[in-house]
Amino acid sequence: MDAWVSAGWNSRLTVPAMASEPVVDRVGLGWRGELAAAILQRIEALDVLEVIAEDWIHGSRRECAALHSLARQRPLLLHGVSLGLACCEPVCLRRLDRMARLVDQVMPERWSEHLAFVRASGIEIGHLAAPPRTEANVAGTLANLERAARVIGALPCLENIATLIDPPASTLDEGAWTTVIVKASGAPMLLDLHNLYANALNFGTEPLELMQAMPLDRVSLVHLSGGRWIAPRGRRPRLLDDHLHDVPGEVYGLLETLALWVPQPLTVIIERDGNYPSFDDLLAQVAEARQALARGRALRLEQAA
Repeated sequence: MDAWVSAGWNSRLTVPAMASEPVVDRVGLGWRGELAAAILQRIEALDVLEVIAEDWIHGSRRECAALHSLARQRPLLLHGVSLGLACCEPVCLRRLDRMARLVDQVMPERWSEHLAFVRASGIEIGHLAAPPRTEANVAGTLANLERAARVIGALPCLENIATLIDPPASTLDEGAWTTVIVKASGAPMLLDLHNLYANALNFGTEPLELMQAMPLDRVSLVHLSGGRWIAPRGRRPRLLDDHLHDVPGEVYGLLETLALWVPQPLTVIIERDGNYPSFDDLLAQVAEARQALARGRALRLEQAA
């Protein structure tokens, strides 16, 4: 984990000056029904919670009231998975209206969505897919973001996604494509470090090089998760982001370096969607994320001194 931090990367970057006051970062978990009882019993150990918006969009008034009550106990983030904003087709107004109603009911701290497409010509693909990274796709995505902000009242934090294939017909690489969308829209960014790590390894890029290519000055949220290696017949292995495994040490290393590189506070969410370990193990991963942030912040203060 520390190898990347000490391998000379830090010396290649100019760390912007910062105030001497410590930055207040936060770490929490993604809310899942299987974890609900344990989260409520140990909620003091978490700074923030993130809920999947689609799990609540069709909820009853009573269920939404319970979610609003949860938001009074801890800062709450809404995370969307089905809008399909990174598409040349206009985003569905009905879906935006549902998200807007949920935002109004719950009053989350912020909401987020993926830079992905999930449907084409009315056909749902059931997957967060990476679109061809082209100027036409950039224009379509920006139009969808403007529409989403108009209906919901705020731009989402935009999340980079993992992909097992390099999108065909692309004219922009992932870093350039992500940066132009984030910068042109004015949206904040949700940087998923395991998605970034998987894409870098799967397509022959150094993870720190890919991270440096992202619009890091716009990052306010961070996702951490785990995955597993798969080996399709006749093809080289790929790292699959499945949210079923612990956060690997290398991803904590990326978080440490991110905390060194950027001055703004970071809110970090650990995602787990199954194969759950004990809740103590999950809290140990929360603690490891806090330690990675603290190490990065300490290095940043040292370099700025």
